[in-house]
Amino acid sequence: MPPQWSSSSPELLLSVDRSDRRPLRAQLEHALRDAIRTGRLQVGERLPSSRELARTAEVSRGLVQECYAQLQAEGYLVTRPGSATRVAAGAAAPAGTARPDPGGERLLADFCWGVPDLRSFPLQDWLWATREAARAMPPAAFGYGDPRGSAELREVLAGYLRRVRAAAADPERIVVCNGYAQGLGLTLRVLADGGVRAVAFEDPGSPATVGAAAAAAGLRAVPVPVDAHGLDVAALARTDARAVVVTPAHQWPTGVALAPERRLALLAWARERDGFVIEDDYDAEHRYDREPVGALQGLAPDRVVSLGTVSKSLAPALRIGWMLCPPGLTDAVTAQKHLSDRGTPTLEQLALARLMESGRFDRHLRRMRATYAARRDALLEALAEHAPGVRVTGLAAGFHAVAHLPEEADEQRVVRAARARSVGLHGMSACRASRDARPPQLVLGFGNVGIRAVRAGIAAVGDLLAAPSSLAR
Repeated sequence: MPPQWSSSSPELLLSVDRSDRRPLRAQLEHALRDAIRTGRLQVGERLPSSRELARTAEVSRGLVQECYAQLQAEGYLVTRPGSATRVAAGAAAPAGTARPDPGGERLLADFCWGVPDLRSFPLQDWLWATREAARAMPPAAFGYGDPRGSAELREVLAGYLRRVRAAAADPERIVVCNGYAQGLGLTLRVLADGGVRAVAFEDPGSPATVGAAAAAAGLRAVPVPVDAHGLDVAALARTDARAVVVTPAHQWPTGVALAPERRLALLAWARERDGFVIEDDYDAEHRYDREPVGALQGLAPDRVVSLGTVSKSLAPALRIGWMLCPPGLTDAVTAQKHLSDRGTPTLEQLALARLMESGRFDRHLRRMRATYAARRDALLEALAEHAPGVRVTGLAAGFHAVAHLPEEADEQRVVRAARARSVGLHGMSACRASRDARPPQLVLGFGNVGIRAVRAGIAAVGDLLAAPSSLAR
């Protein structure tokens, strides 16, 4: 669909060369044809009025009218009484230069991980919070401000994290950032400046994200295995890493919680190694079958950098996150944030503060817990009906599950066969540092998949999950 410009006469950059021997009209016609053929102007897009284009191109209005009439005769433009001149339906860029469909492939169900229910974003509450925040903003708030972020949001966050996550949250040591990736990058750059040369991460986990951030900071990324109790701290101790990225409340992607004895061992490692734990507190709000697990940062605020965002609780597009920094790192992280982008947008920060203070944020979380729990139940019921031999784990929290395929299954063949049936499945191999597809497992995200789609999707691929001989290794 072409852009619908609100201006009565949209601008269009077309140049004419008065040193060229070709007539100005011929140059203008050629420029317009080229803009249409190459896709700069799309079918249905409105052109400037003849008066406006004459002004910007510094030619006569009559010349532009003649140009438009010629291109209309050639089928490039169309004009209707009372309507603007537009690119005609028959005029299009060559097939090789056409833009891809932004909607992409249409799937019956896409069990993509890490995406919350985008349709359930509390738009009315967010608009209310934004209006309230804008109404109360003093003129000074429109400046660059504190690179740590809005003092008001940091106060609200500190209270929220103390209440909900049992964190040792001091607003003076909170730095607001643009999501998890920026928070991780800032932390690793500061640690690298302090002499850290290697950062460990959970395996399976997020090798691509941590690896990219580590490389940007000049660090080596070292995988450490995860078992049924979480990160293997003994294996971590055998590396030379002085920092480690962990997801202790709900390990990504296996779903296990870091066992109490492992939590204590990990903090002891950090003290003995003079190292730091980077806690990704990404999925702490969504609990179903067990008591909430408090933030690791609350046990050792001098050794843990805790990163949180609203990407899973509200929406990734907001790009709002926060860092609970140890006292010894706060100033350096703040300086890095200042160098990076001078700060996170203030209006959005104040809107989030209003949303949290008003209780609307908590109400939204309660509603979404019920939504995700219903989808989780639908997933389990569909698997029990259509693929009863598949074991499922990691469902006590969050909005993804791990499906354990039969040992003889070929994970990637199952993924490809499901795609041929318009169902998106995603293998665990992408979460492993080695990219090994053994054992064969799928990470089934249901955050952005409705109950009907969950049932229809599993029904369509249930026989594939049972790994018939054609899809075995």
